[in-house]
Amino acid sequence: MSSNTQQWTGRKVLVTGAEGFIGSALVDLLVEAGAEVRAFVHYKPYAEKGNLARYLVPGGPVEMVAGDVRDAGRVMDAVAGCDTVFHLAALIGIPYSYDSPGAYVQTNVVGTENVAEACRRHEVRRLVHTSTSEVYGTALTAPIGEDHPLQPQSPYSASKIGADMMALSHRHAFGLPVTVVRPFNTYGPRQSARAVIPTILAQLHSGARQIKLGSLTPTRDFTYVTDTAAGFLALADCDRALGEVVNLGTGREISIGALAEALITASGREAEVVVDAERLRPAGSEVERLLSDNSRAREWASWRPEVSLEEGLKRTSEWVAENLRLFAADRYQV
Repeated sequence: MSSNTQQWTGRKVLVTGAEGFIGSALVDLLVEAGAEVRAFVHYKPYAEKGNLARYLVPGGPVEMVAGDVRDAGRVMDAVAGCDTVFHLAALIGIPYSYDSPGAYVQTNVVGTENVAEACRRHEVRRLVHTSTSEVYGTALTAPIGEDHPLQPQSPYSASKIGADMMALSHRHAFGLPVTVVRPFNTYGPRQSARAVIPTILAQLHSGARQIKLGSLTPTRDFTYVTDTAAGFLALADCDRALGEVVNLGTGREISIGALAEALITASGREAEVVVDAERLRPAGSEVERLLSDNSRAREWASWRPEVSLEEGLKRTSEWVAENLRLFAADRYQV
């Protein structure tokens, strides 16, 4: 990893969305680096253990705080005493945003305002806000640099554009030390079935002979989750990135159709790929091409991805096979 993890020893760090896919990987890396981690997780009234279950022990390295980023008071309390805040909490997933756009505005835009304001009031050293490559929409030029136009092709991407602008406005208006990290498509163990890679692998390891997907032509730039998490740490200590947006991607693209074939190979299974109309996005909403220009991350923070796509798909396939009980392979996860 390119981040100097020794710099994190003894630091008090808050991670919002800490039980999520990327959030939990970031918590793992911070714990390994010796940080004092406070995990802000969405309250669940059920006996679900989640991705941070291994830290639920008395005197463990992670302090668990249940709450909701829409609750400004709870966020204010969670930020208190922290050196660095990694804001990953968000309502994610594009399909559901068509059904409930207002919920995305409340969690992603209002939630980000609450986090930014709490960081300002408590004078944190650095806020690292999480964006998404979906804000770029279909690439007008490639590879996509941070100055590429923003195109809200779904309510989800629109809410993340709003969240990014809210975070950056606090830099311009109040001098908040914030960096916006814009990951491209992150994948790996613990990712939910709503994402394309675990969707394909769950079907394969369930014995499906037909892999049902939406459009096969869009291309994506896939980054393994530990590389994305390392990028967050590297940029949290990069002064050049203050008030800036920084892409995290590999600079390599692959079509969804070719990805499916690569996953069939990685899984050791045999299957054919078919288009499922239920999984097609509305006309004008599908992002056809995403390919990152990661020059800023490489040059400013000495970050570069270390896990190849082939190796990452192999690791992810093995994890899905071992955790197949977590997936409903016969049902499309919105």
